[in-house]
Amino acid sequence: MLTVAFSAYDLTSIRFAYSPLREVSAGVHALRTPAGRVLHLPWFKEVRPQLGGELAPLLDLVPGGPYIPDFLCPVPTSPTPDLAGELAVLRATPHEIIRTGLERMADETPGSLTGCAMELHQDPDSGLERLVHSIEAYWRLAMAPHWPRMRNLLEGDLLYRARQFAEHGPAGVFADMHPAISWEDRTLFLEQRPQEWSRTLNGEGLLLAPSVFVWPTFLYRTDSPGQAAITYPVRAIATLWERGSAPAPDALAAVIGRSRALLLGQLDSPASTTDLSRRTGLAPGSVSEQLTLLLSAGLVTKHRVGRVMLYVRTPRAQALLDG
Repeated sequence: MLTVAFSAYDLTSIRFAYSPLREVSAGVHALRTPAGRVLHLPWFKEVRPQLGGELAPLLDLVPGGPYIPDFLCPVPTSPTPDLAGELAVLRATPHEIIRTGLERMADETPGSLTGCAMELHQDPDSGLERLVHSIEAYWRLAMAPHWPRMRNLLEGDLLYRARQFAEHGPAGVFADMHPAISWEDRTLFLEQRPQEWSRTLNGEGLLLAPSVFVWPTFLYRTDSPGQAAITYPVRAIATLWERGSAPAPDALAAVIGRSRALLLGQLDSPASTTDLSRRTGLAPGSVSEQLTLLLSAGLVTKHRVGRVMLYVRTPRAQALLDG
């Protein structure tokens, strides 16, 4: 088990951010290790036939072992970064950090330092350019068509975690993050790690990053220099590939109407109008109209996260659903 102890300052330095580049790495890792990832089966079927030779530099750096090189998952500088900004950070990675990450990958997954990974180790300058072009190609093929809905899910999680932290502190943040993650007495426990190991944070804080593709497990970086980070499964991951209409609570639908009841049923986690339209089968215009009515009635609230407006049901709405 891994334990991470927090100073009083670190308790105020927990921050939340998603990372497109983390999603690239985690997505490739999911493609390499599909067992147990049934929720992503529709994406696997679509993406696998498109993987070609131009992606070799990226694929060689994520061989499917337990470790993804740290330089492929830079610490985000804002809660909602874009891929271009993160690729600029990747291009500027010092050579010694690249070589250290690749050597650790070889230790964790023997025989993995071959092909483009070996070329990157020997010549980081040219290897980085090839890697960046490979990531851009992968993004166009596998990520860009689905990124808006992925981003909405990730931004909804950021909003949810921030609210939990404001209302309940760290205990609320970690309560439903993952079954192997728990919090007690200023200490975080990660049961996934097979060895006993501990770290005390001394002012560097902790980054919490939701991820679409890390499900059903989680990743952590706690024994590397710099800020500790945990990449955990985003909330409502099961809704990502859903299409079509979902059932509405019959009794509530009889009172407030089927469409509004249907939308309230979907808002246990924050969602945008686009997401709700996709999940329920309602037209975007109708979703927007119904949300306006629910907002006026105090049954939903809205919050802007990045470029997206996210809606979530209120305690009053929850009481109606529970009744």
